[in-house]
Amino acid sequence: MKSLRLLHVLPTYLPPWHDGGPVVAVHGLCQALAARGHKVTVFTTDDRGAAANGETQGLLPFDGVDVWYFPVARPRRLYRSPAMAERLKSELEGAGNFDLIHLHSVFLWPTHAVARAAERADVPYVVAPRGMLVRALLRRRGWLRKWLWIWLRERRTLTCAAAIHATSNLEKRDIEALGLRLESRIFVVGNGVDAESLAPVQDAALAPTVRAALERRREEGQVRHLLLFLGRLSWKKGLDRLIKALAKVKDATLIIAGHDEEGFKAGLVRLAAAEGVANRIVYVGPVHGADKAALLHHTDVLILPSFSENFGNVVLEAMAAGLPVVVTPEVGLAEVVHEVGAGVVAAGDPVALAAALRGLLTDAEGRRAMGRRGVEVATNRFDWGTVARQMEDEYLKILDATRRGAGAR
Repeated sequence: MKSLRLLHVLPTYLPPWHDGGPVVAVHGLCQALAARGHKVTVFTTDDRGAAANGETQGLLPFDGVDVWYFPVARPRRLYRSPAMAERLKSELEGAGNFDLIHLHSVFLWPTHAVARAAERADVPYVVAPRGMLVRALLRRRGWLRKWLWIWLRERRTLTCAAAIHATSNLEKRDIEALGLRLESRIFVVGNGVDAESLAPVQDAALAPTVRAALERRREEGQVRHLLLFLGRLSWKKGLDRLIKALAKVKDATLIIAGHDEEGFKAGLVRLAAAEGVANRIVYVGPVHGADKAALLHHTDVLILPSFSENFGNVVLEAMAAGLPVVVTPEVGLAEVVHEVGAGVVAAGDPVALAAALRGLLTDAEGRRAMGRRGVEVATNRFDWGTVARQMEDEYLKILDATRRGAGAR
């Protein structure tokens, strides 16, 4: 098969980990596509600081992917980058250097600007909203402003796209529910997981906070079970209802691992004190590598009680590590969890969450069976090689339709 020349565009990229799941997922996809022989380029910004080799700008190859980091102009919150626009213009002049462009954001300058440039150059593009086109989120975070942006700018970007990429059936339904009357086809390709990177590491030099959290069970006889929340600390993740649920679950300590960029932790600490569970919650901060693997392999259940989650990378990582999960129906992977029996899908209210947790914690054999099913599905259906092949098929459909459309003109 012919090697494709692919450009992926997103506001921020690795190795800074601040933006979590979407950035990690896009890099996993790019790396897997490059491994399949495609020429993969990423345009992003230097907004998050040091890039792949400690520099901050320019072309910096990273895991087989050519990553361009461009400076951001004010206002920085829109990630506007004239340098990115200039580089893109030179890349698209004449015959062009890209067969297809994949945009991974909405409401931000790179998506709008690159989509218009792709239109002018007659290069097909795909838009992946990455969970941002959800009515509940729009209402929570500047509904009027974002709705106007959708109708004045983003609707054209979505309508003129060759296709829209959703990471789950839930996200696809959320996009359709907005009623934008889009002409673009919506296809579903999930994120992937690198199970090998989550394998337990013997004698790993764990961060002190992680080591201390895992030792709680041994040091305190009353702590029989360790529960794990893994993700950024945000209202969207439903941590408030999880803390209320913890008050109804005995003999369990909750480990909360993730960034607190929004200053959300202080409110959680107050809530935990009010619920009488402050001594049963351990905050370990953001974790990666061996620390993340250790938590996934040495806790009893992962809980993701989100109000909205287009996919849920941490759920897939837990499945790959053999850890059963409890998720709310608003998590994109909830459908898969229910289908294969890798955990429990529970309503988000504290009573329902607590009941799900108590049921799992009193059934050790059931947890092990769920873990085994999770490993099988994660490693066979969601390994990055499989996901890259699925995405490749979608790209080829788009390019075939583009060629047929050009031939008809």
